[in-house]
Amino acid sequence: MKNTVALIGKPNVGKSTLFNRMIGKRQSIVYDKPGVTRDRIYQKTSWLGRDFYIIDTGGITDEKKVFVDDIRAQANIAIEEADLILFVVDGLTPITKEDFLVIDILRKSNKKIILVINKMDNNREFDSSIYSLGIKDMVSISALHGENTGELMDLIINNLDWNSIENFNYFKLSIIGKPNAGKSSLLNKLLNENRSIVSDIPGTTRDSVNAILKINNENFEIIDTAGINKKSKLSDAIDYYALNRAFNSLEESNLTLLVIDATKELSHFDARIAGYAMEFNKPIILVINKWDLIEDKNTYTINEFTKKILKEFKFISWSPIIFISVLKDQRIQKLKDLIITVKNNLERKIKTSLLNEVILESQQMQPAPTFKGKRLVITYIKQIDAKIPTFLLTVNDKKSLHFSYKRYIENQIRENFDFTGTPINLIFKNKNEKK
Repeated sequence: MKNTVALIGKPNVGKSTLFNRMIGKRQSIVYDKPGVTRDRIYQKTSWLGRDFYIIDTGGITDEKKVFVDDIRAQANIAIEEADLILFVVDGLTPITKEDFLVIDILRKSNKKIILVINKMDNNREFDSSIYSLGIKDMVSISALHGENTGELMDLIINNLDWNSIENFNYFKLSIIGKPNAGKSSLLNKLLNENRSIVSDIPGTTRDSVNAILKINNENFEIIDTAGINKKSKLSDAIDYYALNRAFNSLEESNLTLLVIDATKELSHFDARIAGYAMEFNKPIILVINKWDLIEDKNTYTINEFTKKILKEFKFISWSPIIFISVLKDQRIQKLKDLIITVKNNLERKIKTSLLNEVILESQQMQPAPTFKGKRLVITYIKQIDAKIPTFLLTVNDKKSLHFSYKRYIENQIRENFDFTGTPINLIFKNKNEKK
């Protein structure tokens, strides 16, 4: 990605607070505890009419703790991808060996570096040891209160290359599911890189992790989310924040990949997660992972599993189902093809004349039942602009509409036009009624 800025530093210097300040919303989890941010987090932001990407990273340290090596690896990738580095330090404390560790890494990158001296509320003076880092370009800020962050953004704009402008309005995919279903592994496989930290420890992914995925020369923004748990199983505030970030990412996405572990029994909670996506009117692909671990498979195994899914997820019967193995790289390309198919279906526009032919024929085959003393007659239908396929139907009396006939009309539309993977919205209005 062009014009990308990475936030680098040791733990607890305020990188995530600054990240949230720069993008104008609470995206990264902020908590007074080292190691909260683990993966690298991407987000588009804008300043003075210029769009660019910010990468939040985990704190670099030499301590021997779980995920430390993974976090450093993620930070190193962010450094490699970045056009500009913001080296964030705590201005209230003397420079430590960890700060020198970071600057040694950054100097080897040969990238432009701006030293960001954080926690400088009310124009405090920073610790003089900061000069020992030998960085010419520096700015004192308070990420928490926003002091001098405008000056920092000006510096960023002045140090990026604007000779060519990149389009950041990508189609967004979100990956959701229960913990350890293989969401992060799927993200890494789709990208062909170790984008998210993967481990057997539940809750490894905490923040929503963004990346750019290219399919058929088209860019997609893909978001790996924290595993969705029942609220009763949330152990601390970080888990609660992670859950909220997952929901925010789901809401912002255009298409949802719901990952289900094939080795675990389907549960009502799996269906509830799909219900969360439906609350936001999101297209859904059901991705059944770890299919390679199912023993004694035969020709009927997929059919039987599909029946279970359709029973549990009957409210999204229009959602395609694909059986994959991330570990064995099985049907990953088919999943990519399916993503393209659903995207095309989501953006499909049907000619008004064709729609009216289908509706007229549908009413002839099965007239609406009498309801509340009247029979519904659809006189006209057209597709209107909306985030999901939406159809406006003009009728004689919408009060006579029975829910079963609404479902019938939706099914007729789906049978005649491919809207696999997408919800459909039907709006009924009386003649002469304003929309």
